[in-house]
Amino acid sequence: MDAVTSATATAMEELPWCAQCAGLAFLGLSLCVVALGAVLLLARRWPWCSCHVCRSYLTGSWARDFTNLGDWYAHLLRDSPTGTVTVHVLGCTVTANPANVEHMLRTRFDNYPKGKPFAAVLGDLLGGGIFNVDGDAWRHQRKMASLELGSVAVRSYAYGIVAGEVEARLLPVLADAADNAKVLDLQDVFRRFAFDTICKISFGLDPGCLELDMPMSKLAAAFDAASRLSAMRGAASSPLVWKAKRLLNVGSERELSKSIRLVDELAAAMIRQRRKLGVAGSHDLLSRFMASEAHGAGAVDDKYLRDIVVSFLLAGRDTVASALTTIFMLLSKNPEVAAAMRAEDAARETTATSRTTYEHLKSLSYTHAVLYENMRMFPPVQFDSKFCAAADVLPDGTYVSASERVMYHPYAMGRMPRIWGADYDKFRPERWLTGAGGTFAPESLYRYPVFQAGLRVCLGKELAVMEMKAVSVAVVRMFDVEVVGENGAGAGAPRFAPGLTASISGGLPVRVRRV
Repeated sequence: MDAVTSATATAMEELPWCAQCAGLAFLGLSLCVVALGAVLLLARRWPWCSCHVCRSYLTGSWARDFTNLGDWYAHLLRDSPTGTVTVHVLGCTVTANPANVEHMLRTRFDNYPKGKPFAAVLGDLLGGGIFNVDGDAWRHQRKMASLELGSVAVRSYAYGIVAGEVEARLLPVLADAADNAKVLDLQDVFRRFAFDTICKISFGLDPGCLELDMPMSKLAAAFDAASRLSAMRGAASSPLVWKAKRLLNVGSERELSKSIRLVDELAAAMIRQRRKLGVAGSHDLLSRFMASEAHGAGAVDDKYLRDIVVSFLLAGRDTVASALTTIFMLLSKNPEVAAAMRAEDAARETTATSRTTYEHLKSLSYTHAVLYENMRMFPPVQFDSKFCAAADVLPDGTYVSASERVMYHPYAMGRMPRIWGADYDKFRPERWLTGAGGTFAPESLYRYPVFQAGLRVCLGKELAVMEMKAVSVAVVRMFDVEVVGENGAGAGAPRFAPGLTASISGGLPVRVRRV
């Protein structure tokens, strides 16, 4: 033993001084990682709170009875007299109470910002984009976005692109599947469709993801990976987990870094191409932002434009694809609803109104109700978090301490009998219609915060609904879609994959038949 020790010591002495230091530093770092892992494991297992909610969360026992974490939250919130629960181990209050939602998003808006913890989790991906900032930076971007998205020229331009993509790409892909008895992953099809349309509308560029040979865009793949891995940060038991992994550049953080680097490179190339093509006279949103900013304050910072590019992708691609996927999952289980949509479409057709015009789509109240009922049950963004700046008391009497996270939960709110009645778990578009003619009657955004509400209400809401409506009408008019596999006719709740927006784990395989 002494001989071995002596040999090791001699070998160390023969190493250069810098190599010895590097070796000792690596050894010390390794010990720190092991110690951190032990501390985090202890923190996860230690019974910091003995309440049944925290116990279920820490042990993962909720998964024995519920398919998704959101379903568990919905169960807890239905059982709560106030529609609010606190998960102490997360330092988080979760609510499905419309009065609390209005309090956060309107009454005490300035006291419930996104907050630094949220900005840290998504900062590498979203940067200083509108979805990740507060205060003056948010107000400036929102004002710019409001001016552009409210423009009649932009809406007309966007509808032309959506209609063109439906006719030239989406319907041929579905027709090919129908004629050749193919099983399609409809979720993948809609993600490709939404990516092509948002790139055309927002950047004036066509990635061509929905061609018949289904090519894969490097930007789409990198953005998917970055979104998924960023969401994993928020799901970590402690922010120390992902911060330590980022510091050491290991595991999911190493993969996230590579994905974001690729997103940055491709976004920069997109911005260069847009500048090369010129922005004068262009209707795409990026060109209009570049022209507006340049007109107001000279040269536009590329980092600012990069963050706008990523924000547009997140807002206009994933949310639309998510909603379209669940619409057809529900229509497959409720063929009578698809038949009613088809009948309304045919009945509204007149010699004065083409079936493909924006005006025709606006006239389809029942179809509009189907879209809203779908998003009540399956909102593309299942929850949203704010941080309480100063200690506060919510309208239902819940005390919220300063710096505490407060989450309102649209997925759970769509499953609350006190909001939607005893048939809250039924897919029933008629609940949105009123009067003899079946006029669409919107609900308060604080009871239905799928598009947020108050000062942060979604500016792209009308464009998103128009796109969903155009796709739904065109597909239902020509095809029956049957979901196969585990999410088929007799299935229960779909299993959602981790992500910033809702996506079905494993996709949505379907068979398509011509009507």
